[in-house]
Amino acid sequence: MTTKQQDTRHGLPLIINFEIPAYWTPEQALAVFELLDDLREQIGAHYSVQLFEISREQHLGASTDGDADADIKIDDQSF
Repeated sequence: MTTKQQDTRHGLPLIINFEIPAYWTPEQALAVFELLDDLREQIGAHYSVQLFEISREQHLGASTDGDADADIKIDDQSF
């Protein structure tokens, strides 16, 4: 795809492509990995309850999206 789709409301791209350089040294890769780990920890500490609630809602919604295998009744004691 040569042109990026834009969010017409804000003029922002719908997809942001992010390529990881293949020429990083192991030390540079570790520094980025640790930065992301620290960032995840800080976001988790600040938004822990909200993140848990959103994650729970997404997982509950995924199990009820009309998948034929997901139509198992929880109260079914037939086993």
